[in-house]
Amino acid sequence: MKFTKPAWVMHKDSSMRGESKRLSIFSVHVHPDGSRIATGGLDAKVRIWSTKPMLNEASERSGRPPKSLCTLTMHTGPVLVVRWAHSGRWLASGSDDEIVMIWDLDPTAKGRVWGSDEVNVEGWKPLKRLPGHESDVTDIAWSPEDRYLATAGLDSQVLIWCGYTLERLHKIDQHQGFVKGVCWDPVGEFLATGSDDRSVRIWRTTDWSLEAEVRKPFEHSPGTFFRRLSWSPDGAHITASNATNNEGYVFIAAVISRSTWTSEISLVGHENTVEVAAYNPHIFLRDSSQPVVAANICSVVALGADDRAVSIWQTKSARPLIVAKEVFERQIMDLSWSQDGLTLYAVSSDGTLAVFNFDTDELEGIAPQSAQEQYLKKFGFVPPPLPTGFSHQVPQSSRMTPPPSPSRAQTQTEFGATVNGTDGEQVNKLVAKRKNKKRIQPTLMPSSVPSAAVPSASTAPSSFAGPVAYAGASGGVGAARAFGEVPSASASLPPPPSARPPSSHAHAISPLTSAPFGTTTSSFGDEDVEMFPLDKDTEVRISSLDTSMQGGAKGKRRAEMNDGLVSAKPRTLGGDRVREAVPVKEIVTGSGGGVGGGLGLFSGEPSLISRLPVPSVLTYLKATIEGTEDVFEGRNPEEDGAVEVLFASGGKQTQWLDYLPSPILALAATPMFCAVAMQDGSVNVYSHTGRRLMPTLSIGSACSSLNASRHFLMLLSCTGLLYVWNVKKQCAAFPPVSVSAILGSSPNCTIISTTVRPNGAPVIQLSNGVAHSYDTTLATWIKLTEVWWAEGSDAWQGRQRTTQFASRGVLSALESSINEHTPPADDAEKVRPTWWNAALTLGHLEARLHAAKVLDSPPEYKQTLLLYAKKIADEGFRAKAEELIRELFGPVYWRPGRDEGWSPATLGMSKRDLLKDVLAVFARSKTLAKLALDWQDMLKRAANGE
Repeated sequence: MKFTKPAWVMHKDSSMRGESKRLSIFSVHVHPDGSRIATGGLDAKVRIWSTKPMLNEASERSGRPPKSLCTLTMHTGPVLVVRWAHSGRWLASGSDDEIVMIWDLDPTAKGRVWGSDEVNVEGWKPLKRLPGHESDVTDIAWSPEDRYLATAGLDSQVLIWCGYTLERLHKIDQHQGFVKGVCWDPVGEFLATGSDDRSVRIWRTTDWSLEAEVRKPFEHSPGTFFRRLSWSPDGAHITASNATNNEGYVFIAAVISRSTWTSEISLVGHENTVEVAAYNPHIFLRDSSQPVVAANICSVVALGADDRAVSIWQTKSARPLIVAKEVFERQIMDLSWSQDGLTLYAVSSDGTLAVFNFDTDELEGIAPQSAQEQYLKKFGFVPPPLPTGFSHQVPQSSRMTPPPSPSRAQTQTEFGATVNGTDGEQVNKLVAKRKNKKRIQPTLMPSSVPSAAVPSASTAPSSFAGPVAYAGASGGVGAARAFGEVPSASASLPPPPSARPPSSHAHAISPLTSAPFGTTTSSFGDEDVEMFPLDKDTEVRISSLDTSMQGGAKGKRRAEMNDGLVSAKPRTLGGDRVREAVPVKEIVTGSGGGVGGGLGLFSGEPSLISRLPVPSVLTYLKATIEGTEDVFEGRNPEEDGAVEVLFASGGKQTQWLDYLPSPILALAATPMFCAVAMQDGSVNVYSHTGRRLMPTLSIGSACSSLNASRHFLMLLSCTGLLYVWNVKKQCAAFPPVSVSAILGSSPNCTIISTTVRPNGAPVIQLSNGVAHSYDTTLATWIKLTEVWWAEGSDAWQGRQRTTQFASRGVLSALESSINEHTPPADDAEKVRPTWWNAALTLGHLEARLHAAKVLDSPPEYKQTLLLYAKKIADEGFRAKAEELIRELFGPVYWRPGRDEGWSPATLGMSKRDLLKDVLAVFARSKTLAKLALDWQDMLKRAANGE
């Protein structure tokens, strides 16, 4: 096996100047012909890359074919998933912008990407925009033969589209949590979905009704970014990610059997949550000399986890074939196998891609695609007929030859074309003519070339020595508690990009060695076999097509203009200064004898002031911009010198600086602005380019804490006044308010933490076990949550493990923090009234509903609403149920624009859609079923306008 990490595969921040910063890559998928991959990332772009330079060093050095083929820029939010259709004709992408895009090949759309220096070697146009989801689109899957397209999202819905007409056919909305994974049965009979409601559900494709629901392995599963699951190519199993054993303490991938829909097999060994599972598209034979029958079939599945490891398993063995540890610096987001079953691609949120390239001897028993097709016929499932007049066969005249396929066998190398080496087509061949040493001028020469001329490359060397991992079994297949140590992928990892010379090979393909994990090797082993002999006419790299060339000069006129010119770096304030490391020390100032930095400008309650200490003056302070490596720094001199703040991109290069009249106490930074609070009670707010966005704010006293989120800046002064400003609108969110009302007079009550929400709501947690916010509508402080609820509420989240609630929202995190700082009293012996638990649970859930509104947390609001509905149904409180129903239903004859006194939505969610979910809970109750049925009928009539 050979492992490589091409450094040039990256999604970069287009706003960065100079050195590009890697952004997270959320998805990767290989084209059916293996010639290209698509990736989706945090930059809201879909990027298409050639695979040949990843697998062949000579191809990478020559720049033929070009590494980057196309950049697609129609999405307005991070691209979370990309999936090629099985035909290879279309590409589907799903994004944070709630939209699914279908892309089609467009031979006329080549050229420079608008607004950047990138060049599209081939063109892909947006064929259709598929709206319908109400939140992030997290996963996409094409059914066998592209009959259907399934999309899943954080709106808890799965939408089914026709794979030919792209019309929406059905909506599945029975999940009670975010849907984060979807896959099709290779037979075409079922669809499987994985959700944060801790279930995997299987749906029949004949009528889209529920076939089965699997919950047992997911009862204690923590929250993760994705729950990507995969169906084995023989149709026998689903491997689902994010499952656990031993009440959540052992992370596994659950293998669910077809027909029984039970999970008796677990793949154990990862040290953190499994994020994605991906089956090799080929079936494998236990004994190649025996026929293709169920007893002789096994599968290969790859797992990617939050422990930064990739493991590959064969279902005939209880041990993994291979485990590659520490392949990435952060969790793995997606995996994809090439159609020939010999190359695995993996991407991570650290913004890198890894390639695992196997030899046929290493994955022994691989069966041809025809064997799988023949085997699946035994299920006897007949798919529905295709829409009249539609086909995914692409006319010959509309095809464009992709770069040569790196497939090892005679597989499909083009969109609809087979490898026969006889059918030719007209293409434009670029031949470089060298005029002088300064530039290369490309000229177009039409020529006819074969549609595919790809020799076999199955002779690539390998040092893979079989499954050398061993772990003791303790209860059947896959019961190993830990992976054994096997040849480490980290042993052959290249140095970071910053340590490489600019002209060096970007990734160096090398076989895995038998050295232990974490060790290094002194050589890269055997040389690569030439997988794709280069045409002599293409050995000279054509600079105008090299997307890594800065400036992207194109054509003769542009090249002549650039001759002899040196591009000047944009000048910035302090950008030419070398950054120096500053040790962090506390500075004892002569004027800082009193609270507030010795200003003497204010008077306040001594009991309050003593509980709001001023931060120490340090020589160095830093705030990192969320989602980037950019830093906002403050530096106080120990003796005579200038107080300064500076902004550094990537934590390396100074972009700008400013000098201040007073020592710095605190810094805050968001992707929108930076702020600094000084000892003299002044506050400066800057943009990321160093412009002052607001006048210098004079608070009159030193700050006790400074926080920022999105467009909002919050400051708590040492006199107890709380300020919140909307920097974008340059106004105060509300007049300054004193925290004395919540701190009280007891000197033992102090502030543990202060934060501000993206909507401007302050969150202040006290040592007495209460968290407060200020409600501008009510013009008063409100309690968000308190330790009191822990004494009897069944919904109290604080006692649960951190990994289970960390991703659920601000309220769950607050309750956990309260539980840590203020453990509830142990009142196990205390006698409680009869209705104690019911009263506290209902009160707690009602308080959470109000708090979720104030903090603008829609997922927690919906989750709490459903828990509240279930508690009401369990207790049979009909009056509460009716009041809740009427509140969500609103006026019976309400129409948009008719009655402005009632709002049809809360936190961006339709109240009547929420009511639909609440009524589904009530309908399962013995006491409220009739009430639910009546209102469900009313809801249907209202939706139909009756």
